[in-house]
Amino acid sequence: MADFSRPGSLYGAVDLGARKQALEAQARREAAGPEVASSVVDVTEETFTSDVVDRSMTTPVIIDFWSPRAPGSAQLSPVLEKVVGDLGGRVVLAKVNVDVSPQIAQALRVQAVPTVLAIFQGQVMAGFQQVVPEQELRRWLDELLAAVEQFYQANPDARPPAAGEEQGEVPAGPPADPDLAAAVAAIDEGDLDAAAEAYQRLLARLPGDEEAKMGLAGVNLIRRTMTADPADVQRRLEDPADIDAQLLAADLEMASGSYDEAFSRIIAVVKRTSGDDRDKARRHLLGLFDALPGDDPSLAKARRALSSALF
Repeated sequence: MADFSRPGSLYGAVDLGARKQALEAQARREAAGPEVASSVVDVTEETFTSDVVDRSMTTPVIIDFWSPRAPGSAQLSPVLEKVVGDLGGRVVLAKVNVDVSPQIAQALRVQAVPTVLAIFQGQVMAGFQQVVPEQELRRWLDELLAAVEQFYQANPDARPPAAGEEQGEVPAGPPADPDLAAAVAAIDEGDLDAAAEAYQRLLARLPGDEEAKMGLAGVNLIRRTMTADPADVQRRLEDPADIDAQLLAADLEMASGSYDEAFSRIIAVVKRTSGDDRDKARRHLLGLFDALPGDDPSLAKARRALSSALF
């Protein structure tokens, strides 16, 4: 993980180094031709709204969060510029130096560089946090553009007008991340394995994506409960040593919307067990936590109770 702190003694050196790299990058773009130069823009906090948010209303904007101190940035940024330039204006590449504009990175919860995010209609729709080969990058952009096209096919009035045509209505929202869309489609078809794989792919790119975490936790919950017999679970609960019965009972409570009861049940198991059984219950509870949004009041209460039970 990159360290975004800047010691005072290095402040000037970092800024000067970043400026030098920015000038070199601009020269490289101009040498590569007008397609690259016109598709790539250096963004600051002052220009973020116009260069990213406003432009994303009609054209996908790829944000490259980079730093002159990150070796991965030196590897990825030139490849990004080349691939975006080859798309002939279908995508804009916005470069954000996290050392110069840390507030942008903070606002979008960027924790490492390089990080790449795709913005459309003012919202994040996809991204990744590592250096990827050119072929994989081209595939990712192709999938991104396909998702945008699907959005326009479903919302024809939202498509940007051609030259000379009147501006249509602003669409209500961006298309879904391709993996998120695949997960939803798989759930609709009853293919829970495919849905889980899609959510896992999304989390591999964006580990902090709350919607993917909730989706995967929900799919796993369905998997565990879909064949459960509540009467058999109730019978097994008579044996205090049957930890699995307690966890499955909590799953059933969770699936029925009884979140507080489910959390309290597992926390009680944590309190009275030790060793592997305790760790198993704790990990199961953390998995259930992922099924709720981070600001859910039941989740906050259960986290406090778990901390008290553990320590």
